[in-house]
Amino acid sequence: MISFFRNIVSLLFRRKHPAPMPGRKADDKAEQASEETLPTESAAESDALINSCYDNRELSWLKFNTRVLEEAETLQNPLGERLSFLSIFQSNLDEFFRVRVGSLFDQMLISEDIRDSKTHMTCAEQLTAIFSQTRTLTRRKDHDFTELKKELSLHGVELLDYRETEEQDRLFLRAYFKTSIRPLLAPLVIGKKQPFPFLNNQDIYAIAILEANGKKKLGIVPCSGEMLPRLIRISGRENRFILTEELILHFTGKIFGNYNVKTKSLIRILRNADIDPDEDVYDDEADFRSIMEQLVSQRKRLRPIKLEYTRPLEADILKALCQQMGLEESHVFRSQAPLDLSFYSEIRDILRSDSTLFFDRFSPQIPREINLRGSMLEQIEEKDRLLFYPYDSIEPFLKMLTEAAEHPDVVSIRMTLYRVANHSRVVSALIRPAENGKEVDVLVELRARFDEANNIDWSRRLEEAGCRILYGLDNLKVHSKLCLVTMRKDESNFYYTQIGTGNYNETTARLYTDFSLMTAHQEIGAEANEVFQQLFLGEVMTETKHLLIAPKALREPILQKIDRQIALAREGKPAYVGAKMNSLTDKTIIDKLIEASQVGVEIELIVRGACCLIAGVPGMTDHITIRSIVGRYLEHSRIYIFGADGEEVYLSSADFMTRNTIRRVEVAAPVYDPDVKARVLRIFAALMADNVKARVQQPNGNYVPAKDIDKEKTLVHSHGENRTPASDSGKPLSAQEYFQSQKNRLRTRQTR
Repeated sequence: MISFFRNIVSLLFRRKHPAPMPGRKADDKAEQASEETLPTESAAESDALINSCYDNRELSWLKFNTRVLEEAETLQNPLGERLSFLSIFQSNLDEFFRVRVGSLFDQMLISEDIRDSKTHMTCAEQLTAIFSQTRTLTRRKDHDFTELKKELSLHGVELLDYRETEEQDRLFLRAYFKTSIRPLLAPLVIGKKQPFPFLNNQDIYAIAILEANGKKKLGIVPCSGEMLPRLIRISGRENRFILTEELILHFTGKIFGNYNVKTKSLIRILRNADIDPDEDVYDDEADFRSIMEQLVSQRKRLRPIKLEYTRPLEADILKALCQQMGLEESHVFRSQAPLDLSFYSEIRDILRSDSTLFFDRFSPQIPREINLRGSMLEQIEEKDRLLFYPYDSIEPFLKMLTEAAEHPDVVSIRMTLYRVANHSRVVSALIRPAENGKEVDVLVELRARFDEANNIDWSRRLEEAGCRILYGLDNLKVHSKLCLVTMRKDESNFYYTQIGTGNYNETTARLYTDFSLMTAHQEIGAEANEVFQQLFLGEVMTETKHLLIAPKALREPILQKIDRQIALAREGKPAYVGAKMNSLTDKTIIDKLIEASQVGVEIELIVRGACCLIAGVPGMTDHITIRSIVGRYLEHSRIYIFGADGEEVYLSSADFMTRNTIRRVEVAAPVYDPDVKARVLRIFAALMADNVKARVQQPNGNYVPAKDIDKEKTLVHSHGENRTPASDSGKPLSAQEYFQSQKNRLRTRQTR
């Protein structure tokens, strides 16, 4: 039976065109074929089995955000960190709606028949499922907020509703509102002379149904603004607060003194954030930077996609609001928690005096094999150097840049920039060599979502310093993390290459787990130089020997490497594929992994976010294990491993997502140095052994905590010298804490 299913799968994998959509007329040949091959019961069963291997991208992402919410609910996490996780959950959900839900709305404008390539759900079906899951998660978030509010009060921090205040508090709040809040407000009464106003994305508004002379009107009061504090400290006992919007809402009767307030609530809208430029903006005569500035400005006025409110509102009121904003009632959500939890950062600052309410402090360390007092270029030339953020410091990489800026024999520095820090030392390190007369070429990707304005500003500063600036390729974002230093040595070019899995950002290097590989491998350097040369010409690499380069030379080599493991498995030899990434959505790679699993290739995947492959389906994906780790640091690094002994190891900027593998410029670098390779394999083994912060995907697509390590499914190359000591004990193991403890022990030895 399994072999029958495999034959069906292989036929489906070779099918280039999907079946006709419902409602579309098929061509004569397709109709004839469907009449000649009516589906049998076995074929229907096999289709169901195949479909059970896929999850919808959007629904899978909501499962990821659920795992973030679980961290807010985990009592083992300190209170201050749980506040942070709940705030992250909400900001994640906001961005998801603005980007992913907004994209589904846009697709529906093109055609209602557009379907997800994996689950075949229409956009409307996906939106229905998303809204249903979001309502469930919102109720859960509301409960978590209430529980955290109770715990905060136990630590002397109270967040009060006006109704919870005492008479003395109310005297203070009435006076404070009158003198400090009311003068800053700009209330509106909607009528013939005052049309419904434009509501800013994510701003909070107090609305009130007003009645006078038997007529009803709508009053609106903006509650957000730079002049308004978010938290108001109530005089008297320390650390008692009320949210400004709640105070404004309470006093709507005073604001609209000539009316009776019948109903009131706080509301907030989210707007579509999709401003990807279309093909017309790539005209040769266009100033791309100016166009992106205009598009960023337009984002503020894109269509609403979600309305939230906090107090009960009658159906006709909600309907009227929806009509004003072009929303359907299914896009409306009630939240009993505050509409914006970003004020938690202020609460966390108050709690800082009690260190037990936060994770233990940790400072990134300089790897013991690196001497910052010596020449970084010479140390890289001696052997490959690997930085593992945030456990390793970014300082050695910055030292490489600053040294290259001053070295008399360095002739050029080339670099891709996607997201940089607000006060970027990386950019400063690039400005210095340009001012010293060296050639500095920087490809700045202006289309990095929500970082467009920051990148526009930095591109100007770099250009003013004398750097040559490029803005990426038409219709292709440059997401690669590539830096090349070229030195003249012995009358020829000598290359120092850095390839990263994460951005050149000192801030996120302390918060995200990422790799930075620095090598003097000359063939890799020459290939990196060719990558830049092609980018300068507006082209991409089509063939490579060492690096894997999307969009033309990354996915196909990966498929070939998986095919090699499939061939080994068919020969009865050990075969293995391991990978770590943020998301897995590329159906071509997913189908290849399913094929590999069916012939016995052991596959271990660590996928933090959306994962459209479902592991453990009997006869299909039962040789695949999928884990997700959500913890103190954002798991952001990408690793590819091929071979039971880890023969091939790559560090990459690319997730296994179609947008990364064929629609962006990405770079994956091979790890050749035996010591560096062994370290990467040990790191992967520890992540797979995590049974504290890891969740394991089940055949139904849900995730459960990894409380026990399955010894029989231990990573094949985690044995012997690459095994982590902690993975042997069977005791609780948090990989992130393990990596920190290794660095802390090193620091202790160095200070003795």
